[in-house]
Amino acid sequence: MSNSSSFNEFLLRAFADTQELQLLHFSLFLGIYLAALLGNGLSITAVTCNHRLHTPMYFFFLNLSVLDLGSISTTVPKSMANSLWDTRAICYAGCAAQVFFVVFFILGEYSLLTVMAYGRFVAICRPLHYGTIMDSRSCAKMAAAAWASGFLYALLHTANTFLISLCQGNTVDQFFCEIPQILKLSCSNSCLRELGFLVITTCLVFGCFIFIVLSYVQIFTVVLRIPSEQGRHKAFSMCLPHLAVVSLFISSGLFAYLKPPSLSSPALDLVVAVLYAVLPPAVNPLIYSMRNKELKHALRKLVQWVQCQHQ
Repeated sequence: MSNSSSFNEFLLRAFADTQELQLLHFSLFLGIYLAALLGNGLSITAVTCNHRLHTPMYFFFLNLSVLDLGSISTTVPKSMANSLWDTRAICYAGCAAQVFFVVFFILGEYSLLTVMAYGRFVAICRPLHYGTIMDSRSCAKMAAAAWASGFLYALLHTANTFLISLCQGNTVDQFFCEIPQILKLSCSNSCLRELGFLVITTCLVFGCFIFIVLSYVQIFTVVLRIPSEQGRHKAFSMCLPHLAVVSLFISSGLFAYLKPPSLSSPALDLVVAVLYAVLPPAVNPLIYSMRNKELKHALRKLVQWVQCQHQ
């Protein structure tokens, strides 16, 4: 195959060779997907319907839940369908769409997590100016910037990826169309542009990472100076769920893309892809609700209302 125009589909990697294991994979992914739909769906509904949660923090959490739903819906249903129907094929346009939406949702989520770190910094380190800095218009602009940055990077990445010549076949060694795996199919001299763009993106990702780290250094410096134990507990309750989500997101992503070649193997790449592309959208609502009394109370009221409607 001389280039990408000589075929009209890609072959994704199967999780297993036997039908029994494929059905097990389908069942596991179905459970994770339903958990993500339920958790994020309840979170979106609770924040939307409860006027007490119409604050900047929960506004960004609502956006995060929408991005999580989009992210997991881009990869998991197709993988489930392939296991159920015992196929590996994905059409060329479908692969391009997967690349676009994976990059869009993941980079959009990362940008939003950076904005959320800034929001917590303002709330704890600049509390007297919080209402001015984090007003509704500013929050809307910051959320729009996060979505727009994800869209722009996704557009550029997708265009660069599918303009290169593919000389190594059409078998993608991953359960979804992932850019690094597609680049392995390219001619040696045709992927330099995309690799250069990946370097620029990596620099911007590290810039956001440094911003988040510096924000939390200042946050914890201020929190540890709070004289009352109740005040410290409230501040930590606000920050720890976000910090846990950021840690899971960044650590799995960095390991996926920056691990040494000696550690790379098809099985490990598969597991790491599940950790950064499938697991976070399912566990993020749980992480945020565990230490958040307001959100738990809103979710409890929502569940009680649903139960009353069915009685």
